[in-house]
Amino acid sequence: MDGCELKTVNCRLEMQNRLTFLGAAQNVTGSCYLLEVNSTRLLVDCGLFHERELQSRNWQDFPFPPNTLQAVLLTHAHLDHSGLLPKLVREGFLGKIYCTSPTAEIVPIMLMDAAKLQEEDAQNKRRRHEREGRHGPYPEVPLYTAEDAQAVFPLLTPVKYGDAVTLAGGIKAVFRDAGHVLGSAMIQLDMKMNGDKRSLVFSGDIGRWGSPILPDPTLFSNADYVIVECTYGDRLHDKQRDIEDILASVIIQTQKAGGNLIIPSFALERTQEILYYLDRLFAQDRIPHLMVFLDSPMASSVTEVFRRHPELYDKQASDYFRRNGSPFDFPNLRLVRSVDESKTLNYIKGTAIIIAGSGMCTGGRIKHHLAYNISRRESTILFVGYQAMGTLGREIVSGAKQVRILGQKHRVRAKIVQMGGFSAHADRDELLRWLSGFERPPSEVFVTHGEPQTALSFAKLVVEAKAWAVSVPQYQDSVMLS
Repeated sequence: MDGCELKTVNCRLEMQNRLTFLGAAQNVTGSCYLLEVNSTRLLVDCGLFHERELQSRNWQDFPFPPNTLQAVLLTHAHLDHSGLLPKLVREGFLGKIYCTSPTAEIVPIMLMDAAKLQEEDAQNKRRRHEREGRHGPYPEVPLYTAEDAQAVFPLLTPVKYGDAVTLAGGIKAVFRDAGHVLGSAMIQLDMKMNGDKRSLVFSGDIGRWGSPILPDPTLFSNADYVIVECTYGDRLHDKQRDIEDILASVIIQTQKAGGNLIIPSFALERTQEILYYLDRLFAQDRIPHLMVFLDSPMASSVTEVFRRHPELYDKQASDYFRRNGSPFDFPNLRLVRSVDESKTLNYIKGTAIIIAGSGMCTGGRIKHHLAYNISRRESTILFVGYQAMGTLGREIVSGAKQVRILGQKHRVRAKIVQMGGFSAHADRDELLRWLSGFERPPSEVFVTHGEPQTALSFAKLVVEAKAWAVSVPQYQDSVMLS
């Protein structure tokens, strides 16, 4: 390939100046990178694995003593980037966790919700397994508790976009807007290796150009090493200008059928975008003014963080908010806080729009709404985000005729719709657009955050388009940085 290299990294080095891939390596979730430079150990992200066949990794010991880390750098608050922080702290980490201010506000919301779900799931599994006289594949104790989650909060250290933070070993970190979710960041690390200046750029999750509410992703001009996500590296999204038309059509058809519209949604960003589009459609009278229930205390709390940070909106959103007021409080929107309120939604006559977490249907209140609606031909399940392999959401969008929800089997009769235009991740062409910002070829590009076929496909595309050295690391692979 004209001197360029496409390879699968497969080396384990016991030397300084190395990068180890501890998650999101030929899979999508579990983001975690261990950087060892100049006798300094840093972690970039510390996320949960959501894929069913990989969840056992969440229970494994960290392959390093947590008390030997000098710091953690967090790209954003999604649990596949932050969800193992309580375990890290419980097992000895006492350093600072650097992140943007919105991330520092959202992480406690996310982790407390995750801890609650961990505790509830463990209790429910224990009861179910006792009733069935069996044991499941994972321990019947929570991965971590609310107390473990709370121990993380004092360590969160906010930084501003563009400000340089000096870390141990003379390493400087700068956070740039990733345009993915509120507070999301790309992280550039500058350091000296054997007397020479070197830089690494971690893309985090790259947002999209022209998305509502947030600015476009930041471009970089130079880096020696680039770690780039490729969640959608082998496909293109629906055009964003078509989102309102498609959403309106789905709502109108569901009302005519007499069912409910159930939207599994991530509490951070995706929910706020849905509310933004619904507000616009209601204001234009393009859809019937149905009741909209946001059945996610976490999403409601995250939406409050959005209200507190209008300075991070893009110009279009700022202008819209100024002209029309907040899209997060239209008259027919109801925030559902209690479990009892959530249960009553199943008794509503007529059509309602119910937005609930989790986005991949791996837990939370969405499971109860799916259990009630997925076998109803008149209802619609609308997916607006990526569904990782091994999740319930992936089973449903892949055409499963029957799925297991809350320990019971349910036939899939509801209409299943998946909209790619809502994605907060860059697609194939947008990822290439981001890489095109680099004015000189990096020494190496590492492709992460993608399923094996996607990662290899995108890596090949980068080699063909850029003639750069590209690697696709596997789980726990280490590479020497020179």
